[in-house]
Amino acid sequence: MSQESRLDQDTLDAREQQAADGYDPDAGPGCPHARFVLDPATPSLHADNDRLRAAGPLVPVTAEGVPAWAATRYATLLTVLTHPKLSRDIRHWATRDTCPAGTAIDRIVTDTSMLNAEGDDHRRLRTPVAGAFTARRLQQLRPKIEALTDRLVDALAELPPDEPVDLRKEFAYPLPREVISELIGIPAEHQDALHELSDAVAQVSDTLDDSPDVRRALHELLDQIIEERRDTPGEDLITDLFRLREKDGDRLSSDELFATIELLFIAGHVTTVNLITNAIGALLNRPDQLELLRTGQCDYSAAVEETLRWDSPIAYFPMRYAVQDIEIDGVRLRAGEPVLACFAASGRDPGQFGENAHRFDITNPPSAHLAFGHGPHFCLGAPLARIEAEIALKALFEAFPEIAPAARPEDLAPLDTLLGNSTRSMPVLLGPRAR
Repeated sequence: MSQESRLDQDTLDAREQQAADGYDPDAGPGCPHARFVLDPATPSLHADNDRLRAAGPLVPVTAEGVPAWAATRYATLLTVLTHPKLSRDIRHWATRDTCPAGTAIDRIVTDTSMLNAEGDDHRRLRTPVAGAFTARRLQQLRPKIEALTDRLVDALAELPPDEPVDLRKEFAYPLPREVISELIGIPAEHQDALHELSDAVAQVSDTLDDSPDVRRALHELLDQIIEERRDTPGEDLITDLFRLREKDGDRLSSDELFATIELLFIAGHVTTVNLITNAIGALLNRPDQLELLRTGQCDYSAAVEETLRWDSPIAYFPMRYAVQDIEIDGVRLRAGEPVLACFAASGRDPGQFGENAHRFDITNPPSAHLAFGHGPHFCLGAPLARIEAEIALKALFEAFPEIAPAARPEDLAPLDTLLGNSTRSMPVLLGPRAR
């Protein structure tokens, strides 16, 4: 069965399941069938998202035990991301005390970095970090990204060409991990321990599973590294932030500095792992699209942008809160209610991307998608993620002209997380290296 046919079948299955569930998209919030329960372990995120979009622009859902509104369609999500009466400040969440501890939602909404700041506080926290992601700084970093990619390709070429290799673990993950370590300034003596913990968070570890204890240990190690770096300055972001704090102590408190570095390390590579993994999977299962890249008819940047739209690295992202009673697309939100951003759903919205929104097509990359967000909270690391993905895909597919998938897409286990959208592995047969 072709990829498009399988996607169409997923949509039909989702609609049948919706009817079987008795879900009534016109029912009010009090109706027992009016609320979707989002399953982090769903075998078909995009079929779930088809159901959500069909149910309406803002749909009542339960996510990790939290009742919320889900912004399911592109135009609605764009409105939610930029609405002046929706805030990321948790103080506006009326029922925040009921959020279960230790969940992905809890970790995100209680983060004290710029992630959840608004207005002047957001600008105060974001501005010092923005310098690390300027075009000049990233162009200086490009040769290091290319050299690291070449080393990873060399390592892949040493493996048996006819035995399955997990490219998520061996390629898509180590590249952004090493790049963000270089950018932030992680000392070599701490990298093995830090990588072991972050491997678990990225779900590529053979020895550790992601858990609250692992997350706690990761944060503690990062705090230790930051403390040690006070006396060992270098050309990196940690040093830049310490210098700023010494020059302007009111700009960043110690807690804010630590939270900022932790955010950049964790968020700065895990989503890029998903992007590269998803792009590899999309191209391997659409050889016609891969051939367009290899023959130069399309640029690798088109493949990156289409992947961001078609298979967003982020599935759902919490939360924005209604500051007052508002109405969006005919739906009334009460003050204090949370709204969940459905990034993967918005990328396949036929209302924005046409009747073929479910198809992966690099000949028609989107002029705009929301995979990196929009407005003041637009992802700072977007340019870096794009550079890493373009370099990685070009190097991989040029090095291994006979590369082929070693498993069917539907047989790959999902990440089992509400936030990330990818698979736990990407097994391939590399074939011989190009000469």
